[in-house]
Amino acid sequence: MKRQFFAALFLTAATASVVAITPTANAAETKAVENIQSARLEFLNNRTKAVDDIQKTRLAFLDSQSKAVENIQSARLAHLDSRSKAVEGIQATRLDFLNTRTKAVEDVQATRLDFLNTRTKAVLR
Repeated sequence: MKRQFFAALFLTAATASVVAITPTANAAETKAVENIQSARLEFLNNRTKAVDDIQKTRLAFLDSQSKAVENIQSARLAHLDSRSKAVEGIQATRLDFLNTRTKAVEDVQATRLDFLNTRTKAVLR
């Protein structure tokens, strides 16, 4: 009987100690799980930030490339505009020259006609 009593007492004590240890073990496991989850979340957060940084860098690069293309196109347009103005200036100069030449020819013809008119009048008199 003593033996059964001690066995029962031992079982009760063992069960009580297991019951007392179990919450502590569960708490330790819970903290370990939380630490793992926290580490995973931090890793994913860092990864997301890295992807965001890469995307920002890519967008900045594309933006600067677009601005460079716009600047090149603007420079080309300015060059073509100045070239067109130069051609227009050359054409205006040529037209002025031709106008002057035409006026000179008209003046020479007018002078010849006057001379011929004067001669004709002199002969008729």
